[in-house]
Amino acid sequence: MEEWKEQLNNYIDTLDKLKKVINVTSKEEEAIRSLDTKWGTTPYFASLMDANDPNCPIRRQVVPSLKEKENVYGINDYLIWKENRDNEEDRPDTIARQYKDRVAFTVLDQCGIYCRHCFRKEVVVDKSYDLRFDVEEGLKWIKEHKEIRDVLVTGGDPLLLSDEKIEYIISKLREIPHIQMIRIGSRSPIVLPHRITKGLKKVLGGYHRVPIWLNTQCNHPKEITQKTSKAVYELMTCGVNVGNQAVLLKGINDDVETFRRLHQKLLTIRIRPYYVFYCEPAPGIDHFRTSIEKGAELIRDALRGHTTGLAQPMYVIATNVGKIPLMPDYYIVDKNEKEYKLRNHRGEYTTLPNIPE
Repeated sequence: MEEWKEQLNNYIDTLDKLKKVINVTSKEEEAIRSLDTKWGTTPYFASLMDANDPNCPIRRQVVPSLKEKENVYGINDYLIWKENRDNEEDRPDTIARQYKDRVAFTVLDQCGIYCRHCFRKEVVVDKSYDLRFDVEEGLKWIKEHKEIRDVLVTGGDPLLLSDEKIEYIISKLREIPHIQMIRIGSRSPIVLPHRITKGLKKVLGGYHRVPIWLNTQCNHPKEITQKTSKAVYELMTCGVNVGNQAVLLKGINDDVETFRRLHQKLLTIRIRPYYVFYCEPAPGIDHFRTSIEKGAELIRDALRGHTTGLAQPMYVIATNVGKIPLMPDYYIVDKNEKEYKLRNHRGEYTTLPNIPE
């Protein structure tokens, strides 16, 4: 059996299995026993948890918390609102849409980790919202809508499908004349790097008219290992570029040192920081949310001027009308008819001519 399949067969998703990996606290045990929620991760990712620290940044992403019962700011039926599933457009369950020319194509609801902060938790984690994952129905809809040029294959984690199923989806999308790009959203390079096999590389690799881009989610530098580094390199050698879409999480990556180390370390293994997402208003994840300003402040204080521009992601919130940047202009401090006054990360000033239109 391939190693990635063994990882899934030995999934850490029961209290007894978890107790073999970490010293479970009474509150963690109560949460696991009392919450009606799916949880778990691969043995590999579980091994990265601190056995004795319940505040371990990886552990908090894996182990359920009693705080998930609290919901002051989360929107009930969030996914219906976020993915525009209650509008008049007739779309199959597999298709989510916020833009005219691109869609998210949801192909399954299984994951290598059931992130406690998941914005799709109503489908993937809590199972309160039931979707029909009919791939054929989704492919037919995409083929009929010629305005769609870009498809994000997502889930769950689509790389948990077999090589044959992934190849089928990609080949069928590439047969559609108006499709110009395929993107894959997957945490597998982080939580199941063993999945990047020769067979998968053959499916994803090679020169094609319709390229494949993969965005993963890495939220803390502890998640980056040699196995991840090798997996990303293997993806790049077969022509798949890898970006990162981190989620800003309170107590996990919302301090300057951690935020900087994360984005610098991503570049050392060839992952380009792409987005930092403000933690979405899905229900039951209030305890992960920071102030809205926090992400922009971290980019200003941890990255801008402190490390290469390659390490600087865009800070956004994903909404029902698409992604909205949340970056205030910290650098233009004054303006008159003659010039702009600019300030850098060290508090030094310079000017730039104000060019009339």
